[in-house]
Amino acid sequence: MAIEITTSLSSPVYDDALAIRQEVFVQEQHVPADLEVDSDEGKAIYFVAYDDDHHAEGTVRLVPDEHGVGDVQRMAVRKTDRHHGIGRVLLNAVADYAAKNAYAALLLHAQVHAIPFYEKLGYTLTDRPEFLDAGIRHREMVKPLAADAKGANHVQ
Repeated sequence: MAIEITTSLSSPVYDDALAIRQEVFVQEQHVPADLEVDSDEGKAIYFVAYDDDHHAEGTVRLVPDEHGVGDVQRMAVRKTDRHHGIGRVLLNAVADYAAKNAYAALLLHAQVHAIPFYEKLGYTLTDRPEFLDAGIRHREMVKPLAADAKGANHVQ
């Protein structure tokens, strides 16, 4: 499995990310298409997992904020490719990228059914109560990242 990363909205990697999101969120979970593509598209860093035949299997995007926190969004794995560790590999790639780029923490909005998956990867629930996003129950989760030797990772 290979992970490719892009920030370009004209990249084939971005096109693959959108195709997976369309399949998972719009077609499978019935999220309105106008909610799926949003104002964060141009700010995000896109990660796509590919199999050995360069078939796109899963995606996630990372949106940095001005306080050193990365917002992990649009985590999706194609239905036929689930339960093979692709989500774990994608989220580890995001965490590695964030740590190398001095992020203080990662924040995400987990669909309630996926909370145990995220907990296994070091995310914990925040105090924010459950909320609906696109009609789907979510909880906010956070993963602090270890500070580097220079103390670059901190939230102000």
